Amino acid sequence: MKLREHTALTFDDVLLVPNYSEINSRGAVTTATQITPEIQLNIPIISSNMDTVTEAAMAVEMARAGGIGIIHRFLTIDRQVAEVSRVKRAESFRVDDPVTSLPETPLKEAIDQMRERETSGLVVVDGVGKLAGILTHRDLDLADDLSGTVASLMTPLERMVTGKPGISRDEARKLLHQHRIEKLPLLDEDGKLVGLITARDILKARQHPHASKDGRGRLRVGAALGVRHDDLDRAERLLHVGCDLLVVDIAHGHSNLAIDMVRKLAERFPGVQIMAGNVVTPEGVADLAKAGAHSIKVGVGSGSICTTRLVAGSGYPQLSALMECAPAAAKHGVTIVSDGGTRTSGDLTKAIAAGADCAMLGSSLAGTNEAPGASVVRDGRRFKVVRGMASLTANVGRKEVDQGQVADAEWEKVVPEGVEAVVPHRGPVKDILHLLVGGLRSGMTYSGARTLKELQENAEFARITGAGIAESRHHDVDKI
Repeated sequence: MKLREHTALTFDDVLLVPNYSEINSRGAVTTATQITPEIQLNIPIISSNMDTVTEAAMAVEMARAGGIGIIHRFLTIDRQVAEVSRVKRAESFRVDDPVTSLPETPLKEAIDQMRERETSGLVVVDGVGKLAGILTHRDLDLADDLSGTVASLMTPLERMVTGKPGISRDEARKLLHQHRIEKLPLLDEDGKLVGLITARDILKARQHPHASKDGRGRLRVGAALGVRHDDLDRAERLLHVGCDLLVVDIAHGHSNLAIDMVRKLAERFPGVQIMAGNVVTPEGVADLAKAGAHSIKVGVGSGSICTTRLVAGSGYPQLSALMECAPAAAKHGVTIVSDGGTRTSGDLTKAIAAGADCAMLGSSLAGTNEAPGASVVRDGRRFKVVRGMASLTANVGRKEVDQGQVADAEWEKVVPEGVEAVVPHRGPVKDILHLLVGGLRSGMTYSGARTLKELQENAEFARITGAGIAESRHHDVDKI
């Protein structure tokens, strides 16, 4: 038995001391961060892999804002792969595998295919892959008879505009505008379809200039894994559809199970980008880094819906965990993610200043439009449900995914380390991110920092008392 004599601190225990600054505008700072060797984010925010936080809709908006979302693992493999695929298909400069149909396909079947694949049109090819035409909603919307085949309503090849595989973005934009078309099929020398460029994707690139994208112009997305043997198969299928980041996610990341899984992923999939956690010690960071992780999640028991510290008596205050883990991360060439306890933009600023390269948010994003699940109304106010992934229902839900129906006896075996709760409905996630990043930018200017690295170099923390905490909040007034 041993006792650490120093007092461990969390975000409310400190303030950042303002420094001399020559930064005259929040727009003069950059919030870009590198979370793995291949993944740069333009905002240091990741949406948590919780089943009430991140599926495809959230991940799409996170990437468009410059962050990244992690699809939770409490899904069947097929379903998780489908969620990742939805993100990767949401936009790109060039679609390499456009949704296609044969000319003889019945129209009703083609319409069902468009609905299932969430696409506004089908590229029509013959039996050897040569372009035959295109079918879009404009061909269907005013049609009187939908009993025929795709060939009866499609726009035929002779009336189409096409491009070559090496066409530039600007050339494609000019063609789309000149001919007032929405889709530009790309054909090789033999007339075979090799890709598709859409006006919508070019417009989206203009609307979201700071989006997190891969080398093919697709939105970045991560996916969470457990530590079971079939999670290796899950990983293979996720990577096959373009998943950018695999996250080995268990409550106690400094364990042989997590370390072994990281090592297996690194060996089986060379070059794969891996995040792992959760840990709160330099030793935990070092062991996961040596196993092959590029980024380490730091935080145990700090989340708003986590009860690990009460149930297991285990955890570590978040600010001290970050400050103590950051030197180990630098030594081993990995990054760290602050996971838990980030409620405000001030907490985000403190987490970065304490050494985190990024913060993972859960409850703060759970009430947004893009978070999974329906909203509920209580006393005239709208809420959404959020639950810890070690809560009772989450544990049972995981068993249902793995085993099918769960017997009553299984409920009795669960010892939850999280709770279910409701959070106010908060509208679009982009509004929440705007406030968080705006606050971070302000915090950077107070510290005279133009980059996140400068924020860490310039940061000076001051411990405060309970009176200081009270003084930090609005006081002596009635809030409107």
